[in-house]
Order: sequence, then structure tokens, then C-alpha cells
Amino acid sequence: MQKDSSIPIYKKLTEYYRNRILTQELSPGNKIDSINRIMERHKVSRETAKQVQELLRRENLIVSIPGKGSFITSQAPLKKTWGFIAPTFTSNIENLILHLESETTKLKKKLIHYLTYNDPAEEAKLVGSMIRDGFEAVIVVPNSNESLTADFYRNLIPGRTKVILTDHTMAGSWFNYAIQSYDLGIRRALDYLAHSNAGNLLLVKNDIWKGRNLLNELIEQSFKEIAEEKIPDRKVQVVSNVRGLSLELIERENIGGILSCSDIDSIKVLGRIKKWGIKIPEEVSLVSYGNTELTEFFEPSITVVDSCYGEMARHTALLIENTGEEINKQFVIQPKLIIRNT
Repeated sequence: MQKDSSIPIYKKLTEYYRNRILTQELSPGNKIDSINRIMERHKVSRETAKQVQELLRRENLIVSIPGKGSFITSQAPLKKTWGFIAPTFTSNIENLILHLESETTKLKKKLIHYLTYNDPAEEAKLVGSMIRDGFEAVIVVPNSNESLTADFYRNLIPGRTKVILTDHTMAGSWFNYAIQSYDLGIRRALDYLAHSNAGNLLLVKNDIWKGRNLLNELIEQSFKEIAEEKIPDRKVQVVSNVRGLSLELIERENIGGILSCSDIDSIKVLGRIKKWGIKIPEEVSLVSYGNTELTEFFEPSITVVDSCYGEMARHTALLIENTGEEINKQFVIQPKLIIRNT
């Protein structure tokens, strides 16, 4: 437990036990530290230990049974609600949410969505809270560094709640998921770019969070390896985000094809290229990874790798509605290339 003299000790201890409960380090039905154990473990007074237990009871996190002690409360009865958790809000995430809402509407279920701002601890707390609150399903787009939540999901006891990973996973091989094959999407983008122009290739990533981003690492690695395999005579350049794109870079590296990792960034890329007087697609071809309305209705409309979020949402719903004996089911969606005007 971190020390902070500005926060009363009973509040810090309450937060300590609350986090352990919500992240399922302490599972439903397990016994929680008694007042004497709290006093001994944390070197606090009896009054402080009693305050901690009382606050946890008020939040319905624990229940006291006379003569037996205090226990983590059991999961609430299931309700027809699905929770959706994402690390951040993007046009691609919005697209996935819209397709999931279409599925929940057909099934007469409710969808509630939350953002973690790429905080692994917040992701774990939200998942645990929804399980405790009796959500029928929890759908998670994992944070950018799944190694930080891998143990949480490996040890998770979801009870009757279905927990599904979606869009991608770098660490959830033992889990239920409906994800897309990013390496296949990149391969299809490179096929198009290689045949559109003779210049070299540029990957515009979308690195906006500090720390590791396993998905961006996969995308960059796949982009380089597939390009080396298919078109070894072309050089590959990578920029962390759209701010790294410049006319000087395009001219110096003889860039003829660009893959952007988000639809919003693709519009920024296209706007800059047009401003610099470069002809699209005659001199530089552009592919966006996403296929939201932004790329479809922008002028000129942008060639995309379609993540097939409608199909992903349908498979997610199938995983949730499945009542068979299979414990784990995994779907990998095959992205499609949609050729437009770039």
C-alpha cells in the first residue's frame, strides 16, 4: 500500500481492499481480513480497522456473518446488460460500438460503454465491477500493453458473466475472443500499395500513449517483414504518428505508398499530401486501416483495410449467447481491402 500522509489511513486501507476485491484478487465468497487481522497487518487502531470494514459493507463489497466473519459478496443476479470497455475513443472504436449496439438491440439487451484511458488497473477494476454487478457480458478491447493485465485475465473467475476480448489480443490465447487478423490486413494493404506505385513505403502509426503498445509493435513488425518478403527492392520507413510526416520525408525517401493506422490520421495524411501538391493516387497511394464513414465520405474517398466490425460484433454476440458446453471459443476475422480513390 502506497504511503500518502495527505489521505486518512482508513481511506487508503479501504481503497486497498476495494481494489483487491474489484480486480478479483479477493474472489466472491472468500473471507476478508478480520478487524484484528487488519490491525495486525497494517499496524492500525481497532477504530480504523472497523471504519474500513464498515465502508466496504456500505459499498456492498463485503457481508458480515455473525460468528463467522466478513466475506466478499457474491455476484449479483445476471441482468440483460453488456459492458464494453475500450482504452480510448477513436473512429474505429465508435464503429465497433455501433455494430455492437445493433446486436444488443436485436437481442433486447442494453450496452454500456466505458473508457480506461489506457490504464490497465482501471481496465481490471471495470471488468471486476461488471462481473460483481451481474452484467451478462463484458466485452474488452485490451489496453496497449496486455502484458500488464495478462495475469488478471488468466486468474479471472467470471462466474456466470461472459468475458470476451475483441478487436485484438496479444496475450489472451486461452480466452474467448473475436478479433481481427491484423497481419492479413497489412498484407492486403501492401499488395495494393506495391502494385499502385513504384516508390518506397511508409507506415504512419498512431503512437499516442506512453509505454509499450503491443499492437503497434505487431503492425510495424508485420509491415516490415511482409514488405521484405513480397517486395524486397522497396525500402520501408516508419513514423510514430502523423506529426512525423513531412514533404521532405516523402521526397527524400521517394515514398510512393502510405499505410495509416487510423481513419482520422488518414484524412490528415491526405490533407497534407494534397496541400503539398502531390497527386493521389498517381504519385502516392494511401491506404487507411479502419473503414469508417470518415474514409468513405471524404473527398476523395480513401482506400481502406476493412476491419469488418459488423462481422466481429456478430461473432461477439454468438460467443455471449452460446449456451453450449465449450468453455473457450475464438474467432479471427479476415479483414478486406476496399479500393476507392487513393
